[in-house]
Amino acid sequence: MRPEDLHNILEELIAYPAETEWIEFKLGAGSITNDQIGEYISAMSNGATIKNKTFGYLVWGVHDKTHEIKGTNFQFSTAKQGNQDLELWVRNLLHPKINFAIFEFDYQGKNMVLLRIPAAKGEPAHFKKIPYIRIGSNKTDLRNHPNFVRLIYNSLEDWSAGIIETATLNDLDEEAVHVAREKFKERSTRASYYNEIDSWEPEKFLDKAKITINGKITNTAILLLGKEESSHYLLPALSEITWKLETEEKAYEHFGTPLLLNTTKVLQNIRNVKYKFFPDNELLATTVNKYDTRTILEALHNCIAHQDYSMHSRIIVTEKIDKLIFSNAGSFFEGNPDDYSIGDKTPERYRNPWLAQAMVNLGMIDRLGYGIHTMFLSQKNRYFPLPDYELSEPQKVVLQIYGHAIDENYSKLLIENKDLPLSSVVLLDRIQKKLPVTDEAIKMLKQRKLIEGRKPNYFIAAQVATTTDDKVTYIRNRAFDKEYYKAMILGFIKQYKEAARSDIDNLLIDKLSDVLTAEQKRNKIRNLLYEMSKKDGTIFNASSSTANPVWMLSKNADFKIRKDRDLDKE
Repeated sequence: MRPEDLHNILEELIAYPAETEWIEFKLGAGSITNDQIGEYISAMSNGATIKNKTFGYLVWGVHDKTHEIKGTNFQFSTAKQGNQDLELWVRNLLHPKINFAIFEFDYQGKNMVLLRIPAAKGEPAHFKKIPYIRIGSNKTDLRNHPNFVRLIYNSLEDWSAGIIETATLNDLDEEAVHVAREKFKERSTRASYYNEIDSWEPEKFLDKAKITINGKITNTAILLLGKEESSHYLLPALSEITWKLETEEKAYEHFGTPLLLNTTKVLQNIRNVKYKFFPDNELLATTVNKYDTRTILEALHNCIAHQDYSMHSRIIVTEKIDKLIFSNAGSFFEGNPDDYSIGDKTPERYRNPWLAQAMVNLGMIDRLGYGIHTMFLSQKNRYFPLPDYELSEPQKVVLQIYGHAIDENYSKLLIENKDLPLSSVVLLDRIQKKLPVTDEAIKMLKQRKLIEGRKPNYFIAAQVATTTDDKVTYIRNRAFDKEYYKAMILGFIKQYKEAARSDIDNLLIDKLSDVLTAEQKRNKIRNLLYEMSKKDGTIFNASSSTANPVWMLSKNADFKIRKDRDLDKE
């Protein structure tokens, strides 16, 4: 491998915010024992599989906390275990054999050692008969995590391409096969065989569409086109979508095979009413559908394509008053959702390759990974919050699609600035949802005068509020400075002679910024009282109790009140 390639790999690895299941950093010789090297090779190999990475990496010469490149005095190629070469000793104790590669190179005048470790396939990587995995910051026995063990054993198997020897064409739904042929024709208009598609026998069409294999029925064929009573062929895997209504009304319904047809039935169950926005500078309301039909089907089809069917779970669509929640079993397979939001990433692999290929051929999903990008654009163009995966778990992907505004300023901004880049909208969406945003992104948004506030309480800037005429919301977010609140406290105590903490809370809570939580508001009031009593000397605690103080005015307070009154007259 060329030095520049190694430099690129190293720079990519240290750019991660922390070590992961497939990245481990060490410093010099002695920072890790020979046994631990073997254990980490096992852990990085298994972790790479679980995180759908081609390789794991063990690197010497990088500080594990700061990721600063320090260089190392360790040399793997000359290291020994007793009288034996370390490399040979480690390789002999790994099972199955792992063809890890050793790279010792110079980076900006510093010696570096990098092990590139292939992901485990079909069987966990063991060292001294124990498989390891990194969980958080700890390396532990993989056998304590049976879900991860199962993922590794299934890593070479494409469940969706499995042949069902006892199934025949009679187990497929005629209408579903007809619709599939029409969808395949729509995707094949430029193919040389386009004019022949209608004359093909079902066996030829299904093979050509990569639904069956050499005329044999696959799990994919039953899942997409199977009769309802044919779903037993897939057991213990579930071929079912459950729709749940969780609003003022409660309802649910299960939809099984053929999923090619039944995703439309799920769609028809969802209540898709009109939603109105009221821009202040326009005479007419802007009306959109609560949900975009294409977005719903895109979400459903993604669930089908990426479901981990070995987990024997159903796909669930939950309809709430203000959002739809889609959940499917299995981790996000290739990268993470943010990688696909802007539309410049193409997935290299699928969890169910045969199923994914069939769904591409039937126009159900996009081969290039534009599905998430399409959903983001649809929400942006309809002025709604963007889809997010914030509720996802390690073995469950959860997508939320919003059918209601969260922050009206955000929606009004999109209505009046339709050319705002999607990358900026993604960041503003995270701001309105109170989700983390990088310091670099915050700096950019502030430079463009799109947001104001201090970490972590950011909100739409005054310029935007002026554009949208939403000054009331802006003022409620910004609130006032400390002197305003101090003057209110002094005025209250002057009128009523004394004030308990509960009196002051009742006085100020509703007047503090809406971006603060209830606890943050109480802390702010506590800090104000501390400053007024200890620094300003305008109030003092007349009670002997610090837990239940009684605040009264000091001599300095009279001077402060008179001074403020004189300034008001001027």
